[in-house]
Amino acid sequence: MDDEPPPLPPRRKQKRWGRRIGITLVVLVLLLGGLVIYFDSMLQRTDALSFSGQAPDSSGSNWLLVGSDSREGLDDAQREELSAGDAGGQRTDSVMLVHIPGGGGQPALISLPRDSYVEIPGHGKTKLNAAFSFGGPQLLAETVEKATGVHIDHYAEIGFGGFADLVNAVGGVDICLDKPMDDEMANAHLPAGCQELDGPQALAFVRARYSLKGGDLERAENQRKLLGALVNKATSPSTLLNPFRLFPLASSASKTFVVNDGDHLWHLASLGLAMGDISGGDGVTTSAPFGRFGKDSNGGSVVVWDSKAASRMFDAIANDQPIPPDLLNK
Repeated sequence: MDDEPPPLPPRRKQKRWGRRIGITLVVLVLLLGGLVIYFDSMLQRTDALSFSGQAPDSSGSNWLLVGSDSREGLDDAQREELSAGDAGGQRTDSVMLVHIPGGGGQPALISLPRDSYVEIPGHGKTKLNAAFSFGGPQLLAETVEKATGVHIDHYAEIGFGGFADLVNAVGGVDICLDKPMDDEMANAHLPAGCQELDGPQALAFVRARYSLKGGDLERAENQRKLLGALVNKATSPSTLLNPFRLFPLASSASKTFVVNDGDHLWHLASLGLAMGDISGGDGVTTSAPFGRFGKDSNGGSVVVWDSKAASRMFDAIANDQPIPPDLLNK
């Protein structure tokens, strides 16, 4: 009897690497989408842009960025750490306009000093930051539109605690000072030279003004400088490639920003990209053209814009055109 041939070895199952990679990508996309939806749902929203008589829309998009001195949500220990005091109500410590061109040109960041002397609908002519006290985000946005003729498409606001949390989430920000800062009112005590600021120190830096020779104008310059440093740190590889910084940053941003009803996390991402271009030197940063200092009806010091220069600047933005170079300042 002939020997039977040995049995064939079992067929090895082919590894379906393509399918596995595809499933992994689908899972990652679903996970990322879920995180975006989750963080987007955490954003606080307000009806900021539904006032009547809005300025004509144009190509490009315009953001109104507001830093408020709201103490909401701060306990006694946090108020002491941030030197926030016990003031009630709501005011603005910074007001900025960001223009993102529709044709891919240079984005622009323009400071609107809080002491700017402007017409507030229903309240006469007074300081810009009074609009926020009188009617919150909606009246402030309406006032900015009336003063500039620029259509506001998006609104974003952050308070004391939220700003400090953002700085801490990225591990602090680097800033260089030509001279020391010693401002008792803001609890800002910083030496000259380059240094890293944590959240409370960064907040004190952008709030300080009574020790500054340039007052509100110099403070607006410091705010732009600090915002640029924060954006640089937030968009650096050390943050974007580090989940222990990226996720706290995303979580902090989503919980602390107040945006317009129609704004979402992806709109903030677009703003972040534009701010990254600006801080990286591919955009422009300036302030509303200064004319002179004046007095309001109560005898308080106000900033009066150069009306002709301001008209040229804001007309360019409203028409999605570059700001004339002679109007730019640092």
